[in-house]
Amino acid sequence: MTTAEQSGARRDRRFFGQPLLLSTLFGVELWERFSFYGMQGILLIYLYYSTAQGGLGISEATATGIVGAYGGLVYLSTIVGTWLADRVLGAERTLFYAAFVVMLGHIALSVLPGLLGVGVGLVLIALGSGGVKGNATALVGTLYAPGDERRDAGFSLFYLGINLGGLVGPLLTAWLADVGGFHVGFGVAAVGMALGLIQYSIFRKGLPDASHEVPSPLTASERTRMIVLVAAAVVVIVVLALTGVLSAGTLDLAVIVVTVAATIGYFALLLTSPKVSRVERRRVLAFIPLWIASAAFWSLYQQQFTVITLYSDQRLDRNLFGWEFPVGWVQSINPVFIVVLSGVFAALWTRLGDRQPATPVKFGLGAAIMGVAFLLFLPLSGGGPNSVALLPFVGILLVFTVAELMISPVGLSVSTKLAPQAYRAQMVGLFFLSVALGSVLSGTLAGF
Repeated sequence: MTTAEQSGARRDRRFFGQPLLLSTLFGVELWERFSFYGMQGILLIYLYYSTAQGGLGISEATATGIVGAYGGLVYLSTIVGTWLADRVLGAERTLFYAAFVVMLGHIALSVLPGLLGVGVGLVLIALGSGGVKGNATALVGTLYAPGDERRDAGFSLFYLGINLGGLVGPLLTAWLADVGGFHVGFGVAAVGMALGLIQYSIFRKGLPDASHEVPSPLTASERTRMIVLVAAAVVVIVVLALTGVLSAGTLDLAVIVVTVAATIGYFALLLTSPKVSRVERRRVLAFIPLWIASAAFWSLYQQQFTVITLYSDQRLDRNLFGWEFPVGWVQSINPVFIVVLSGVFAALWTRLGDRQPATPVKFGLGAAIMGVAFLLFLPLSGGGPNSVALLPFVGILLVFTVAELMISPVGLSVSTKLAPQAYRAQMVGLFFLSVALGSVLSGTLAGF
């Protein structure tokens, strides 16, 4: 960010006290999350419901493994999206192209039949979402000058946009899936992503110069080497799939192995690169315990899409004034609390200023509160169908939300704050690797 841009950013308070351009990134992330959570709200039941119910009839264990692996792949692919931003395209262009890929994935899910649509659609959505998530977060970071105390509050507002999409998406897609079938629900997710792409195309101008930069462009020899590595990786994946080594039942294990290997590789890169200064290297080292706490947190939190979806379908009393609401609507409970509480947390951090708790303290509290949330399920265990009342269930999800707000937006913020200059977007991708590992573990843990 240039000196003039820094000065302008500090003066610009047109979006709830934040820079106006935050509203552009707020909007594209809102629609991307509308499509993402809308689709994910019905994905698991589509996989394990019988063909008579419009589903694919896959076993519950395999279905939860697929959903967990898909969730992990979404966040694992952030390293691809952020690498493209730092080495090839820049964050702004990567975000635009990635949003287009997400839209194609939702279209594939809605129009292609059976497992073909699931395979093509989920791969495209995962790859595209990785590019959107990492780079939208990195672009939010470019809106703030170093030392701007509005940064954490700005990320909390950005997180509000994510959860507005997460609130409306499952409500609409689950209802239409009940009325018109799963493919209609997937189609609505495609329309939502198209709206986000249009909105971003119109308002993307005016982002800081840093958003268009390629911080560490590839040399000619690096470009050749990367093409060879990508081609080799594609060949290996195809061979493993054709020989049965890589299958629906082993997908989650494969994503775990790749995520751990990628994390080790990325930390090694950041700690040994000559482009990283001594001060930046110390910041990367400080990020390691935060990364571990984040992975543990997400392994529990992401069970909303595996264990808690099954729990909602099979045990929760979803009767509301004589009408049983769709299973997918449960996914909108947490975003309601996020929408209500994001502003509260943003205002709290803003008011406290330099007196707010340090980032490690926030992470520690978030992880502890998440553990408490799962302990609260114990008094509700042991029942049969419709045995769990809605109110205590909603109360537990409120605890989920408080834990999430202590870690997720703060983690996005600290990843931009601690990022080495040459690896701005990739540092965000490294944070999302913790979400990737937690997400795929949530599917594996569902087997218990």
